[in-house]
Amino acid sequence: MDQSVPPSVVEAHRPEQAPVDHPAVAREKIGVLVANLGTPDDTDYWSMRRYLSEFLSDQRVVDYPRWLWQPLLQLIILSRRPFASGAAYRSIWNTDKDESPLLTITRSQSEKLSTRLRAELGDSIEVSFGMRYGNPSTDKALKELEEKGCRRILFFPLYPQYGSPTTATACDQFFRQLMKRKWQPSVRTVPAYFDEPGYIEALAASVSERLENETHQPSVVVASYHGVPKRFLEEGDPYYCQCRKTTRLLRERLGHAEDEVVTAFQSKFGPEEWVGPATVDKVAELARQGHKSIAVLSPAFSADCVETLEEIEEEIRDAFMEAGGEHFIYIPCLNDRDDHIAVLANIVKRELGGWI
Repeated sequence: MDQSVPPSVVEAHRPEQAPVDHPAVAREKIGVLVANLGTPDDTDYWSMRRYLSEFLSDQRVVDYPRWLWQPLLQLIILSRRPFASGAAYRSIWNTDKDESPLLTITRSQSEKLSTRLRAELGDSIEVSFGMRYGNPSTDKALKELEEKGCRRILFFPLYPQYGSPTTATACDQFFRQLMKRKWQPSVRTVPAYFDEPGYIEALAASVSERLENETHQPSVVVASYHGVPKRFLEEGDPYYCQCRKTTRLLRERLGHAEDEVVTAFQSKFGPEEWVGPATVDKVAELARQGHKSIAVLSPAFSADCVETLEEIEEEIRDAFMEAGGEHFIYIPCLNDRDDHIAVLANIVKRELGGWI
């Protein structure tokens, strides 16, 4: 036996050396598990209720005491909200595939990332994707990688800025699934990449390309991030600060003045104070100040979803127009753009250092 190779790897590559009745063992590989927020299976009331119940029961998302929150959620909020959320999802639903845009885009990102990594690193790399809420689940994605022989797994939450209601809960779920395993793989998690040069470059390129042939150039670009309660910042969550830095780096890369690229936060939920300014209020304020044309992008989202395609394109657009604005431009998320996939691939290769 080659003493430079661990016995388990030799056995994995030479299953014929195992006892006759030994279960088949796949050749050992490295897995990359890409994770995003999640999606309902459909837009009907019960599909939306199941999804919202899972999402809003997560104490990383709503951290009120369960004895107080669950009766309010199950008896009041979930009796009404699935109707409104279902309508929002129906307005953006991918009818060709009968699924949400987030699912369509995340699948494409995973497939393109797999193609790129295999071309550069060989077929010992397997890529799968899972959702924190809904389907395909994190558990399903993990099982898929295990069945392909992945004994080392890199977990990659697709959130550029670290947030406890996003990155942390995705990692929580991943490790909860590992707790069920008799044989756990070696694992690593990818850190936030909010200031990654390639990520900033891709954001800047997406802005420039979208505005290149625009007749009415925006006087202000609004970087709109998903909001969090203000106390999260006070309790140590770095999300707010990382969002601010992303905006600053993007502004500097674009070569704009400080008041030409601004930060705002959307999707406020509940009665407590959230970080601000609120995007819906900020765009209305800009219109009242005389800005007739603005552009909005969402640097915290790696893929377009209901918060961008419905909330920004409809609610936030309407707020700007009703306050006197004339031209509202939405700049899509990076989605499965080639430069975005290249950024993700470079991050993966760096984080796999020592494994490949």
